[in-house]
Amino acid sequence: MRNPTAPIASQVDASLARLSGDWVVVQGAGLQPGSRLRFGAGTMLLDGVSLRLADKGQGRLDLAGEAIWVHWLDVDNRTAALGDPDDGRVWIMDRTGRPGERLRAAREILEWYGYDLSRME
Repeated sequence: MRNPTAPIASQVDASLARLSGDWVVVQGAGLQPGSRLRFGAGTMLLDGVSLRLADKGQGRLDLAGEAIWVHWLDVDNRTAALGDPDDGRVWIMDRTGRPGERLRAAREILEWYGYDLSRME
């Protein structure tokens, strides 16, 4: 899913507080487009299923034992690109499900970090 020789980073100012609330997956591998997410204190609901979530700081989360990094979150907290830096799932989510031009920005970031975007639905 990800080229291990590509540079990778998380967005250091992306926190669980900024992700708090409802999201819709617009593209993903390992998460289906249209999936509904809700980030809260210590949990993420994925289509109504509760998963343990911990904020590790600097844009890094622990989701039920899996490392998930916030690679990009726009300044207004409307669209985000997240992924497993160890080559697992990756997705782009938006508050409304209609990210507009922010989708292009999210895809460019993920491509830069070596994710194979052709595997995203």
